[in-house]
Amino acid sequence: MGSRVTTGVVLSCTLAVLCPPVLAQTPRTTDALDGLFSAWTRATPGCAVGVASGDSTVLRAYGMADLERNVPITPETVFEAGSVAKQFTAFAVLLLARDGKLSLDDSVRKYLPELPDYGQPLTIRHMLNHTSGLRDWGNVVALSGWPRGSRAYTQAHVLEIAARQRSLNFPPGSRWSYSNTGYNLAAIIVERVSGTSFDAFAQKRIFEPLGMTRTSWRSDYTRLVKDRAVAYSRHADGFHIAMPFENAIGNGGLLTTVGDLLKWNGNFSTAIVGDASFVAEAQQPGRFADGRPHTYAMGLVVGTYKGVQTIGHDGATGGYTADLIRFPSQRVSVAVLCNTTAAVAPQHAREVADLYLTGTVTSEAVPTPTHVLKQTEIESLAGLYRNVLTGMPATVSAEGGSLRGDVRGFGFPLISLSATRFTTRFGLSWEFGTSGDSRMIDSIGSVEHYQKVAPWKPTAYDLREVVGKYLSDEVEASLQVDVDATGVLVMTRPDARFVLTPVYADAFNSRELGLIIFRRDSSSRVTALSVCQDRLWDMRFRRDR
Repeated sequence: MGSRVTTGVVLSCTLAVLCPPVLAQTPRTTDALDGLFSAWTRATPGCAVGVASGDSTVLRAYGMADLERNVPITPETVFEAGSVAKQFTAFAVLLLARDGKLSLDDSVRKYLPELPDYGQPLTIRHMLNHTSGLRDWGNVVALSGWPRGSRAYTQAHVLEIAARQRSLNFPPGSRWSYSNTGYNLAAIIVERVSGTSFDAFAQKRIFEPLGMTRTSWRSDYTRLVKDRAVAYSRHADGFHIAMPFENAIGNGGLLTTVGDLLKWNGNFSTAIVGDASFVAEAQQPGRFADGRPHTYAMGLVVGTYKGVQTIGHDGATGGYTADLIRFPSQRVSVAVLCNTTAAVAPQHAREVADLYLTGTVTSEAVPTPTHVLKQTEIESLAGLYRNVLTGMPATVSAEGGSLRGDVRGFGFPLISLSATRFTTRFGLSWEFGTSGDSRMIDSIGSVEHYQKVAPWKPTAYDLREVVGKYLSDEVEASLQVDVDATGVLVMTRPDARFVLTPVYADAFNSRELGLIIFRRDSSSRVTALSVCQDRLWDMRFRRDR
């Protein structure tokens, strides 16, 4: 491993209110901060770090911006910030609402008539809160054989893909599902309403007033950007370039520096763009149609960390990872931008925050069991469960004298509060009924209903029943299902083959494709299949006869 690259630079800017003095650091604090990033050296990519504490700021940098040309990262290095961008898109929409040019509760079709009429109101607010039900376009194109990163998608492509979708994941406002589509469409709305490009609008109304001189949108991925870091992914033989090349923005595509991100966060405490009520609206968590609150605001997640409130967002695109988090009561902000998938920016940001929140945070409260489970209780609850709405499976298994849940590949201990009620250390709760039904409330506030089902061991006849070609106009692609000695296979263009593992009756799992459910008509013939994923709940492919 090469020698460490560590750079510290003071913010350079012209607006005094946006340029706090450099944070006075003790050698102990500096050493601790450097130690957190000691893995990033002259032989690796790395990260830039910015911390604002009270009225003071520190910027540091570690690792290389360009491994081929031996260019080190500095605090002035430009990175792509992934979904950290969403708060800027939401802010642009809010500015137009403040101007009286639109309302967050306007129908999206008022500005984007290309979209289908889904028979129920779909509003701009739904898109910004991720309660729209819009399918994530990245999941759609992955099924077509052209996943993001394999083609240079544009905003026009995203709109055209969204316009093809005849169904939503769920009625708008009823549930929560992260959707990049909504934020791409929001950026298009900004352009149509303002009459200017999204980048030009953001430059004039957000970036220039805040002195964010190094920030822009990647509306043309071929444009030269001074001091931009190359992004990398780690492979068995070393680092490979992993640059995002697409011209779809609003969901991501923000080119920026850690210093500029701190200036942005400063606007929430001393408003230059907007006013106190304006920035409060941006940070107000949304609500479902029935009035229940969730934790997602306008491109911002409102949460807690070690007993204190947090407001922020993380992001990842190509080989870039990013996190921007604010602790409003403590007046601390942390920005971490990295140019490698080997870095976990959200984890780094919280490790940095720990250094500057000494004395103001507590140890993470961990719920403790209040009920000792009997073996019969464990045996009655353990098993396979099916999400009643999406079909997605979950498992409950015995773990010592307790239970462990697994949802979408994420495992966690279930902490017993009674024989049927459980919680977790991250806020998810799960309550079991007496007839195999259960109710889960996740950390975002969504309520999911599950039903216990039997695992499936299909016969050779069962497997032959699903063989065939399946077509989708919404994806503009087909899936070929075959059976060989290894079991059921799904083939997509151009030459991908995915093995399916049986889960429950007529449902198979694929690590790459998600859950595949074969659908039957009234005479029990297989006539279609559904692809079910986190951001794509029921994409139907009809069987070609």
